Amino acid sequence: MAVTETVFDNVLIGGRKGADLYERIFVVSAYAGITDLLLEHKKSGEPGVFGHFISDDTGAPWQEALYTVRAAMRTHNADMFARSESRAEADDFIDTRIDEMRICLEDLDRLRRHGQFLLTEPLVTVREMLACLGEAHSAHSTALLLRDRDVNAAFVDLTGWGDTAKLTLDERIGETLSSIDISTVLPIVTGYAASKEGTVRRYDRGYSEIIFSRAAVLTGAHEAIIHKEFHLSSADPKLVGREKARKIGRTNYDVADQLANLGMEAIHPGAGRGLRQAGIPLRVRNTFERDDGGTLICGDYVSDKPRVEIITGLRSLFALEFFEQDMVGEKGYDVAILDTLTKNKIWIVSKSSNANTITHYLASKSTAVRRVIADLEERFPSAEVSAHLVAMVSVIGSDISEPGLVANAMTTLSNAGIEVLGLQHQIRNVDVQFLIKPDDFDAAVRELHEALIVSRVAPVAESEAA
Repeated sequence: MAVTETVFDNVLIGGRKGADLYERIFVVSAYAGITDLLLEHKKSGEPGVFGHFISDDTGAPWQEALYTVRAAMRTHNADMFARSESRAEADDFIDTRIDEMRICLEDLDRLRRHGQFLLTEPLVTVREMLACLGEAHSAHSTALLLRDRDVNAAFVDLTGWGDTAKLTLDERIGETLSSIDISTVLPIVTGYAASKEGTVRRYDRGYSEIIFSRAAVLTGAHEAIIHKEFHLSSADPKLVGREKARKIGRTNYDVADQLANLGMEAIHPGAGRGLRQAGIPLRVRNTFERDDGGTLICGDYVSDKPRVEIITGLRSLFALEFFEQDMVGEKGYDVAILDTLTKNKIWIVSKSSNANTITHYLASKSTAVRRVIADLEERFPSAEVSAHLVAMVSVIGSDISEPGLVANAMTTLSNAGIEVLGLQHQIRNVDVQFLIKPDDFDAAVRELHEALIVSRVAPVAESEAA
């Protein structure tokens, strides 16, 4: 939603007129950077309103952060609306919601000054309420802008703002959308939906794609389409060069899961699961290329012949190595390590083991890994537990069973002077993971992309992407 005019010209309207504008449902995320201001910066961790509020910083930082959010939303409105009446309506909407949020936080702030009150559960609710402000602003403004263009758009608010009903996620989405006639109305749906189980609590920052997926499943959509600022490509174009990066064209949900595991999400794994189970294909399109069909992801697709579709990976992750000489023939070590990693909320990318060593490859901050090491050393005094930084480059495809592929990849890396520290290759033949030194990551991606894709695979035909 960062480039509003392009979204309108290429996606929301896209040259359609009359009845062709309808029979679609749009789920919109917050405008770029707004959720970072409301919660915390997704990459740097810099606190937003929620971060300042839970830290209970001296002075008035959370109030100032909330004013910053209001100013950012108003700036977006000023940039988007040509019609003054619509801009005023959009500003009034966000002012009302932010004022109500401020009153709520002030009440909680006064309450926690009394030592007898514990605000653990209310703070979880605060995070939910703050998160939904960004999606409500985006959806409300989008619906207004469409109506200014003579489209019968409806703002569909799933945030539960001011609603006391305790509904599950599916109940809220299904009941709300079932009352809308999409043959004459274009629903603009908030990318957040309130649920009694807690949407942010359960899905963290991936909630918008979950709402998108459940809306598709509950309405029996023919196809689910995600519009991104780039194509789903064979590698990062910034790394391998735009002239060499290939649009994938077609792949399956298994490949999408491998990308999600590496943090390179085509779609949130929970969202993809729902679409796959319902038999709904997912299309990933480039917002800036209106006439391009993008990449179609289906449950049953397998390439006609074995081929590598994507080279990607993680520049930095921790290899947590647990060595215990007495592990041979004994059970319980693996479960204990997993329990410790789960307790510290650490993302496991991959793992390997032999007779006396279990290694987990972790996408995590160093502080959390140090806590895990301390916990395991306390629980297993005779074990040797260590962690060191590595990088992972993954070769992925719906079928990479081509004989000699791994040997070719190893030779390519060796010829480039890149040492392979470890290798993971599953029988399913969907991915191969190469563990290397972090400094070699960029070169490894470029070399493998050139050897396994550019020099061996023809560009995807338009018929295959249709």
